[in-house]
This record gives sequence, C-alpha cells and structure tokens, in this order.
Amino acid sequence: MGLRVLIAVTHLLGAGHLTRAAALARAFARQGHGTTLVSGGSPARLTDLEAVSFIQLPPVRTLGTDFKTLLGDDFEPIDAEYLERRRTLLLDTLESVRPDILITELFPFGRRVLADEFSALLEAAHRASPRPLVLCSIRDILVPSSKASRIAEAHERVLRHYDAVLVHGDPELASLEASWPVDERIRPLIRYTGYVDENEGAVPEIRRHGIVVSGGSSAASLPLYRTAIAAARDITDRPWRILVGRGVAENDFHALQQSAPAHAVVERARADFRALLAGAELSVSQAGYNTTVDLLRCGVTSVLVPFEEGGETEQRLRAERLAALGLAEIVPEADLSRQNLVRAIRRGLARTPSPPPAISVDGARRSVALAEGLALSRPALHRAVDWSPLDRALDRAVDQGCPVRFWWRDDDAVADTPQLDRLLGLARRYDAGLGLAVVPKTIELSLAVRLADEDKVFALVHGWSHANHAPAGEKKAEFGTHRALDVMGSEAEQTLQVARERLGSKLLPVFVPPWNRISCDFVPSLPSLGFRGLSTFTDRQAAHPVPGLVQINTHVDPIDWHGTRSLAEPALIAAGLASAIERRVAGLADRDEPIGFLTHHLVHDDVIWSLCERLIAHLAARGIRFLCPDACFALETRSHLRSNGI
Repeated sequence: MGLRVLIAVTHLLGAGHLTRAAALARAFARQGHGTTLVSGGSPARLTDLEAVSFIQLPPVRTLGTDFKTLLGDDFEPIDAEYLERRRTLLLDTLESVRPDILITELFPFGRRVLADEFSALLEAAHRASPRPLVLCSIRDILVPSSKASRIAEAHERVLRHYDAVLVHGDPELASLEASWPVDERIRPLIRYTGYVDENEGAVPEIRRHGIVVSGGSSAASLPLYRTAIAAARDITDRPWRILVGRGVAENDFHALQQSAPAHAVVERARADFRALLAGAELSVSQAGYNTTVDLLRCGVTSVLVPFEEGGETEQRLRAERLAALGLAEIVPEADLSRQNLVRAIRRGLARTPSPPPAISVDGARRSVALAEGLALSRPALHRAVDWSPLDRALDRAVDQGCPVRFWWRDDDAVADTPQLDRLLGLARRYDAGLGLAVVPKTIELSLAVRLADEDKVFALVHGWSHANHAPAGEKKAEFGTHRALDVMGSEAEQTLQVARERLGSKLLPVFVPPWNRISCDFVPSLPSLGFRGLSTFTDRQAAHPVPGLVQINTHVDPIDWHGTRSLAEPALIAAGLASAIERRVAGLADRDEPIGFLTHHLVHDDVIWSLCERLIAHLAARGIRFLCPDACFALETRSHLRSNGI
C-alpha cells in the first residue's frame, strides 16, 4: 500500500510514551509504509528504529509531576521563542512528509500544556489536500482533569479533528471508561488495539530463579530502589538484580551500588531486560504501561509499587486490575517500607502461578491493520457526516412545539450470531430500544436465550419464512397481492403461534411483512388473527388502518440496496431524517408517528455499522433515545383512544 505515516509524541517524565510511539513507528515501517517519528521530549535511547525517519524537536521536560512548567534540557523554563522553534519544525515536517496518516500520541486527552503546538499541527493537516487520516494514540488508562470543562474540551477536539482513537489496551484488563468519562459522541471513534509491545521477540523459556527489580527510565523510582536494597538484606536465599533507569543521576546510582548487599547486583537498565524477567521468580516494579506489557508477556509473579506522586492514578488502577486477576501483589507508594515490601515479596513467592490471562499484547500490529483499514475505507467510513440538516429540522420542531420521537427496527433475525451481538451491544451502549423483526419458521433456541436479559429489545413477527411469492419480474412479497387471502391468513396465524411458543413474553404481536409489502386487502384480517400492530416503510396513512391495529412504520434505511449494497450516501440519510421531521412539522405526516430507523444487522459492513453508531450517538448527545417498541406501540394505542374520546 505504501502509505506515508507521521507520528508526533512528546514525553515529559518517563520515556514510556516515546517507546510506545517508536514501537508503532517500527510496525508501520515493517509493513512498507514510509514512517516518520517526531519526538518533542528529552532525547532517549531507543531500540533500533530500522527504516523509521526520526525528527527531534527542541526538547522539553518537566520536573517531577509539575506538568504545567516546561523546561529545556538545561532545566530552565522555556520561552515563547523556544516554543515557536518547536512548532516551526513540526509544521515543516508535516509539509515535507505530506502524510496519509497523522497520529498524535496522547493529545488531546493529555499534553494540554502543548495544546497550541498540537492544534497548529491539526489545523495544518486539515487544510492539506488531500487531508490525512487523523488518529489519536492513547494508552489503556488515562488521568482525566478534575475540571469537567477540560474533559469537554478534549472531546470537542476529538470530534473536530480526529477520525478514530486508538486505545492501546484490552478492555478485558481495563476499559477506557474505567479511567476516563467517555462522551457518547466519541464512543463510535474508539478502537481497542491490544497492548503495544516494544519488544516483539519470543520470550525465552528458562529456569526461574531470583528477584528482578526495575523502575522505568526516570528518577521517580529512587525510593523503590532504596527500599528494595533494604529488603534484599532480609531475603538472602536468592539473588537479586536491581536495574536502574538512566534518568537516575550518576551519584545516586553509585550510592545504590555501594549500599547493596553482596547477593544484590545493581546495574543500569539492560537491553536484555525481557530475558532477565523471563528467568526471574518474581518481579518488583512500578505499574507503568510498558512494565505491564513485560509482565504479561513473561508471565512472572509480580509485586507492584504503583507511582502515585502528585495525585497520579494511572498506575494504581492498572495494578489493581492485575491484582484482581491474581497476577500481582500491591504495595501502595504511601506504604512503601522495608517491612511491607518484604511481606509482599514473600507472599508473591508463595503464590501458585496463575495461568496467563487472555489479554491481547499484539497492539502494534493491530494498530497498523486498523489504520490501514481506516485509510482504505476512509472516503466512506470516516468522512465527516454533515448532520446540520437533521439538527436544523430538530430545532425547528422544538420551536414549533412538534414532538419528535424515534424508534429502531432491525429485520431478519433468527439466531444469536456475532452480528446480533454487535447490534445488541450497540443498543445497550446508548440505552436504545430495539424492535427485532424475527423470521418465525427458522427461529433458533439461541435467539430466545439471547433476548431473555435484554430489557429494551422485543421481537416482532417478520412474516413466516421470508419467502418470495411474487411472480418473476415483480417486486418481492410474501404477503402480497399474489396469494389467496385465506392462505395468507392461515399462515399468519401459524406464524404468530410459533413465534409465541419460541419467544414467549419477548414477542410483541406486531406484523412486519417481508420487504415491507403487504396486500391492502389482507391488513383488515390481522386483528382477528391476534396481531395488534403493523410496521412497514414510509409515512403511515392512518395510525389505525383498521380497528384494533396500530401502525408504526420505518422511514430511513442506511443501506444502498439498489447499488453498492453498502452504505447509502450519508447526506441522503441525514436529509431523509430531516425530511421526515419537516413533514411532521408542516402537518404533512402524522405527528404522533415516531420516525423509524430500519437496519439489517446480518448484512452490515463496517461502513454501515459506523454510520449507525454515529447517528445514534448524535441523537443521544441531543437527549434523544430510541423508544422501546413495547412502550412505542402502547403509547400509540393510548393516543388513539384519547383522540376518540375513549
């Protein structure tokens, strides 16, 4: 494919952000993509970047967790001219690379202190022609601001500038929602990649012996190193190896070496750390992202001392998730002492090893695959959808006092399938009601089991077998004008009986004719056959075409059935919804009829799924949720009774 990829990262405390970005860069390059990595943090030793081009901006750093004050390499605060040099080089790199894919690491979920720099990059990218695919790359756990306005600001930046958010984690260990209040509007953009492993080589299988202590690249681990050396004096029956990051000053490093007992080796962090960890009985470390990946890959029992200075919560949350899986002991940073660390190490050594959890650590490869897929399908999948016609229609309805309600119908369900699971998951995420039109003849037991716990999902009767009885050359229909009324009546009665037997209380007696076509002469028979509702397509002509029967139709279908059989033009979908609203405002359609969104989960591709979620999220952001079908038809019935003075 040969895409051009630009990754921008600035690490401020440790080097974890940079090493993760470098791992992504190498993964892109290995797939033949021209990749440029721009780093704005302090120069750091990186594993061989292979074919990746590397650009170093004038570096910035922070002192401890003071992320508001940016310092240069001389540890003096930087000025506006220094920031301008950074921005100029960054924008020059964007212009020279002309990327097909632009990735910003952490921003806008973090690095707010560099917002002007990142915003300039994003604005320039959006002015480019063609515009690159813009992705945000974030770790599994974030540290949100305590100010709701800043979180909202981050969400607005995502919606304005980004096509997707790559979350380098696995929800089986930690979902993004565990640490960040995810806005419903950005949820459709989130893609979990699995954890990014900076060292993709095989883990050696060797005899485990001894204790390995590590603490990342910054000086923040000095208290851990000192306490570990003290603990080593109490645990003398096995060797210790204490690996000190290069962010620790030389005088502190030599002091550690001099204070260590004979059976504890103190040395600088090594390139073969993974092999050392694979051969350890137990690891003592913080709970940073890259350390966690190392622990997961090596399957080593661990004692975690999460970094919590300055109110940091990221490592503590990650450590608690690992402990909950039986993979670690925790010593909170505030409780770190020789005695507490010794106790935790002895508990860890006494543990029965847990089987490795099914956590994805293939995040670099998956990130590349996701980005490639998004880039290829971007013209349809992630191009901006102009919802303004829909918004204007909704605003006009509010101004005119016209109530606008929506309901959702999905057709052709017969069994619990991966596609159905995706559909129901989407409905649950947005607290949406869903009418599932099922084909009674082929209903499987798995469908009833799957629907049992879905409070807002109800089955509707979708014909009998979804068989076409129309003559060749005519529009398809199962209950059309081509069959005798008594034959269709007998079949419809059987249909309802079978559906009730298989689905019980999850079935509503609502008839949904296949292909949305039904003989007008047959409709009056439905109430006597036990049906209380009817649903087809387009505006209904009457709420109650016959006494005892409520009709609520669907009005917009996102599939281009007569062309690509993929997503219809998004502008037409937005216009269709707006038109349905405008007709109600103008009195050209029944105001009491909810507007129906019609989907077909079994044939959706990713482009259709994406549009559906973006629409549902957009409506949810306006406080509009899809009605439950049981309440929907019940409300219509009550409305009819009131209008007739009953």
